[in-house]
Amino acid sequence: MIKMGWKRSASLVLLASICMAAGAADAPDGFKPMFNGKDLTGWEGDKELWSAENGEIVGKSPGIKRNEFLATTESYADFVMTFKFKLINNPKGDANSGMQFRSKRVANSREMYGYQADVGQGYWGCLYDESRRKKVLVKPAKEVIDKAAKLEDWNEYKISCDSAHIVIELNGVVMVDYTESDPPEKAERSGLFGLQIHAGGPMEVHMKDAFIKVLNK
Repeated sequence: MIKMGWKRSASLVLLASICMAAGAADAPDGFKPMFNGKDLTGWEGDKELWSAENGEIVGKSPGIKRNEFLATTESYADFVMTFKFKLINNPKGDANSGMQFRSKRVANSREMYGYQADVGQGYWGCLYDESRRKKVLVKPAKEVIDKAAKLEDWNEYKISCDSAHIVIELNGVVMVDYTESDPPEKAERSGLFGLQIHAGGPMEVHMKDAFIKVLNK
């Protein structure tokens, strides 16, 4: 066994920690990290439910009566956003979560309203309108969902918004290609991102490798 000096060993540990926390080294060209890998700077929500662990954002629910969201403090309009998402400790396979985008906080509430890239059994990759129209706007065919979704592993989402045009991809498969027909006064063209823990039984959600490219016009 090769023995390494403690100074060199400590330096390598520090370097590894910095690289994991920064996340920027893995950012695709033109993208920037949305999460620093070490704490929830740039995000706001119930710290009893949300935390930063091992370079991931983690939401742990003991079972809650209302939806909870960890939202960005910055709004975005036109963008391409990618992230990896996983549901764990979900023995029945019926947990539900999602990523809000172009969304707002409901006044005097922990709820959010706006578009959601849905996550959960039968809803992977769907476009849902949370607490606004309260309905699925686009739902891919079951065979498409079954082929694309990884129920017990990391799933990579890509959300693209350009004016009224919205595209959602799941693990490289286009799930949603939607053009909003409502005017901006009814369906906002900018807003916050927000990770959801859905009301219901215990569940755990993990997110990592979240990057965004803002589309300048």
